[in-house]
Amino acid sequence: MQVEAFNLAPAAPAPAPAESPHATLESPVGLAPAEREASAPVIEVAHLHKAYGSTIAVDDVSFTVRHGEIFGILGRNGAGKTTTVECVTGLRGADRGELSVLGLDPRRDRAELHERVGVQLQESALPERMKVREAVELYASFYRRPADGRELLATLGLEKAQEQYFKRLSGGQKQRLSIVLALLGQPEIAVLDELTTGLDPEARRDTWRLIEGVRDRGVTIVLVTHLMEEAERLCDRVALIDHGRVIALDRPAALASTAVKRRRVRLTAPDRLADELLQALPEVGTIARHGDELIVTGSGDLLSAVVVAMHRAGLRTEDIRPESASLEDAFLALTDETPDDPANS
Repeated sequence: MQVEAFNLAPAAPAPAPAESPHATLESPVGLAPAEREASAPVIEVAHLHKAYGSTIAVDDVSFTVRHGEIFGILGRNGAGKTTTVECVTGLRGADRGELSVLGLDPRRDRAELHERVGVQLQESALPERMKVREAVELYASFYRRPADGRELLATLGLEKAQEQYFKRLSGGQKQRLSIVLALLGQPEIAVLDELTTGLDPEARRDTWRLIEGVRDRGVTIVLVTHLMEEAERLCDRVALIDHGRVIALDRPAALASTAVKRRRVRLTAPDRLADELLQALPEVGTIARHGDELIVTGSGDLLSAVVVAMHRAGLRTEDIRPESASLEDAFLALTDETPDDPANS
């Protein structure tokens, strides 16, 4: 699937900043007036709470999203991610908390918000006998200034599927169609829930480039995902949600740096005696074996401890190397520290 440029300008474009969106978001202090406006929050969430009976889905969630950024909401399935964005977009009413999107109240101003915010939900369904072309034409009729639906279909690789019924589409095609429908209104904010679920690796990367292109045209993106690679590649900032609570919020690289105390060494060690030997070291926390490969996680001078122990024991080892911390390391470290609450799902 070849990603092409297309015209997707926001309905009310803000002045373009002199720096790139990334640079603006990293250093808002001392900006020119237009740049300060561009970095101001377009979404403000304070103490959001939502429960279904005795099950608490979202528990005191607070965050802001700045104009022009890709803001990630990252967490396991059932962490409360989708419920959060449903409340933010007015699709579901919050039990309590304060919400502002483009200066509008999602509950009171839902009709106006619909014109300015595009939403692609994880579970999106259309009538089985509706054709792709008909769905695009129908959704385009909901907006005063729709984007070019045919161009969007071509960009997402659906040009040849325009006359197919929804029920005949593959899972990946259905997901791409839902993205097209979310972008038809030329939104100022696009909320994308589990954006690339069902896409093959090539289509996933093409879609990432598409979303980066949408952001470069001034559209703010809220990206809900459980894919660490996707969050690291796309997001300016990420909120980690676990058991309905925000447990960390920062740039992906900054979050990864919090996990640096959890060091990791990867090596090839065919002899199973290495497992018991290394597990006894005070620097070693956990060991995972995949065939002849060992992944050793721990703290302190882990690499030296592993090398010395293997050498002294006369055990053969190959390809030993340390690995740098990633967003996944931070996520696992932070969620491991979060107490399990049976009231949350």
